[in-house]
Amino acid sequence: MVGPTALGVTEPMAGARALRPLIDRSVQNLPCPEIPLLQEARRSTHDMTAHREFMDRIEALHVIEAQPPGKKQSVPRRLRIAALNAERLTRPEAVRHLIEKTGAHVALLSEVDVGMARSGNSHTIRDLTGSPGWGYLYGVEFIELDLGDEKEMRRHAGERNACSLHGNAIVSGLAFEQPHVIPLEESGLWFKGIEGAQRRIGGRIAVAARLADAPRPLWIVSLHLESKTDPADRRVQVRNLLSALEKLMPNEACIIGGDFNSKALPNGEGERHLLLEQPERYEPFFADLRDAGFSWAAANLASPTQRDGPSKKHPRPFGKLDWFFVRGIAAEDPQVIPALDSQGQAISDHEMIIVDLQF
Repeated sequence: MVGPTALGVTEPMAGARALRPLIDRSVQNLPCPEIPLLQEARRSTHDMTAHREFMDRIEALHVIEAQPPGKKQSVPRRLRIAALNAERLTRPEAVRHLIEKTGAHVALLSEVDVGMARSGNSHTIRDLTGSPGWGYLYGVEFIELDLGDEKEMRRHAGERNACSLHGNAIVSGLAFEQPHVIPLEESGLWFKGIEGAQRRIGGRIAVAARLADAPRPLWIVSLHLESKTDPADRRVQVRNLLSALEKLMPNEACIIGGDFNSKALPNGEGERHLLLEQPERYEPFFADLRDAGFSWAAANLASPTQRDGPSKKHPRPFGKLDWFFVRGIAAEDPQVIPALDSQGQAISDHEMIIVDLQF
């Protein structure tokens, strides 16, 4: 549990354990959790104490996987950023083609599997980046104890996960420095599973790094807030993020992008203007970001970003869950790009969003 301080950030409440510190140790290959440990976790009591003990014992939750680009590109004066909840990244080649089609220099990805049966037991982020020689940063949100949600468990019954990792990534042909994983929450919400499936160890995170060799310092943050929660809890997660950013990059230029799961926002056709004009009325974290110097109006369209994906369907009308927030740099030409492959088939249950940053 966390509570607000006088400075508008968060701190542990009495009797609660603090979040993990910022994670800055990089490795070339994330270690897969040991099978006996995962078996022990499945048999455990699934309470908060057990969850934290398992988190402490799993090395993949305390490092970040970093791969530099094969051939470093120069930072352009006009930098295009894309963000996509990739829905497990089951179609890495299609996502790569979409990134290339948009001309994005940096892509912020969430819901990225590594070694999960539901996504072919592959290292999906390497499958995406290998052909063009892009680099990437990958941080683990969850160690998956099951094959996935209820539908995925039925679809892949009898299979086994090779590594059981699920997380967020930054992908680019540009070079990055000072990579970090920022823990946002560690409630253990998923440890027991939801509706009898998808038991997990871990919590929501952001992946952050500074763009190397840029005309001036610019930090890039890939974020994914919790989906099974409410506006008050999302605000706590954003406050935890802002507290970390204050330590890492006080007053430096920054862009935050990803799936904010802003489900309390109005989604009616006649209410769309409120998404950019008064979102803090429904999702208070917007006010915290504004107070920290971030803006959103020039970086986003008041358009929905949900869609029906390859395996997930959403009720109508679709909502806007995906956002960019910028500080200290001009944002221009925001777009919502349909997440479709060359045959017009959906590759995610979210649309891709893009924005240009002008140095």
